[in-house]
Amino acid sequence: MSKVDLVFRSVGERTASVALELARRHIRPDREYIIDNVRPFSAAVEQMLRIEHDCDQVVYVDADCLIMEDMRPFLNSNTRPYTDCYVNDRFRGHIHCGVHITRIDVVRKMAELPPPDGEFKYVLRPESRRRYYALRELNLNKEFWNFRIYHDWFQSYVDIFAKYALRELRSRTEEHRKQLEMAMQSWDGHADFIVARRAIQFARESVAADESPERIDSVIKDLPQIAEREIPELDLPDKGEFSLSEVEELEQERKLTHSDRHSGKIFGLGLSRTGTRSLTSALQIMGYNMIHYPIDAVTYNQLAAADYNFELLKEYDGITDITVSPYYMHLDRLFPGSKFILTLRDKESWLVSAYNHWLNRPAYKDDAPPEEQVHLKVRRILRAAVYGCYDFNEERFSYAYDQHVRNVREYFKNRPDDYLELDIVKGDGWEKLCPFLGQQALNQPFPHKGNRLSASMAAGKAPA
Repeated sequence: MSKVDLVFRSVGERTASVALELARRHIRPDREYIIDNVRPFSAAVEQMLRIEHDCDQVVYVDADCLIMEDMRPFLNSNTRPYTDCYVNDRFRGHIHCGVHITRIDVVRKMAELPPPDGEFKYVLRPESRRRYYALRELNLNKEFWNFRIYHDWFQSYVDIFAKYALRELRSRTEEHRKQLEMAMQSWDGHADFIVARRAIQFARESVAADESPERIDSVIKDLPQIAEREIPELDLPDKGEFSLSEVEELEQERKLTHSDRHSGKIFGLGLSRTGTRSLTSALQIMGYNMIHYPIDAVTYNQLAAADYNFELLKEYDGITDITVSPYYMHLDRLFPGSKFILTLRDKESWLVSAYNHWLNRPAYKDDAPPEEQVHLKVRRILRAAVYGCYDFNEERFSYAYDQHVRNVREYFKNRPDDYLELDIVKGDGWEKLCPFLGQQALNQPFPHKGNRLSASMAAGKAPA
């Protein structure tokens, strides 16, 4: 059984006491630590990284997260370096935030690294940036998992104001601004949304786009006091004390029967650089636990033995990218009732993207550390299976793309209920994917994980 510590972070949220009770019930930590009312968040991060843990993993839980399912079975078998949890957010839909499962080696590396000096991204996201650098130094990746968790429901008006002023400051790239604007389209006249809109307006009017990190850091520190000043002007009804019964009522109202929701396995058959990461993220947002291009030793051994009954599928709802794209016929027999999704892309732009993707990704490395050797073995076996070569060759890639699309279409030609094609680069998204899996289209942006690459090509230049 895994040894688990809980670190609970609170700045006086209305849900704090209930959130802590639910975290204790559903995590059952060996030890717990409470970071209480430490501001700004960068100071809370420094304090939590000074904790001397004696455990296998740490679960960081924010007091605005209400955990509604037992996480301990997952934690007992979990060895992932870092897992970001998907939650149901009051304002932004199905997103990953608020509950972070971090292996102890990553926690210790985060503690070793000094905070970046004067980095704009660190000012806005101190914990995630510290973790990003730790994962990068350890050559590890993050994963995502779905749990039944409510985030930012039932919060006080002051906290909502402070959060959404900060959210606006964090949303000043084109992509993040688009995500925020789309989320706002679904907000009705509820008092929570009135407060959030006012906070966003305040941030836009008070903090210029070219403000220095020091000035933004100062505003962030003052947001609770600013919120206390602004909220009375909105003349909103008092919320009173929060109780567990409120979230239990919400749970009953929102519990989905999913009578038509697909419950079998899902396989993304597209070749790399056709939108497979975007598809993976979209399926995760829909509530499916997906894995993209796994590179673990067990998966490699199964691929080498032509055993496509992947161990990973005992935990995951599906796999995407070239780990499975050559083996759809086997998977169809092994997992009856599965859904198969082929991501497509204009072939010429795909060839440019594939060329850039393969640069500096050799099939062999003489000096690769042991942990990277497994990745290289996976890379070689899949490159041979899909493309018939270890290095990029435009003619061979063009042939492999055409042949793969032709063969997949022929195999599934009379099975429209089992097979879907998506061209994400051209704009396909929820309107096709959700009905295919028995769900209503989601009212949030469809994820585009290759935005920078696509934008570079649209501008007529090969990306670096």
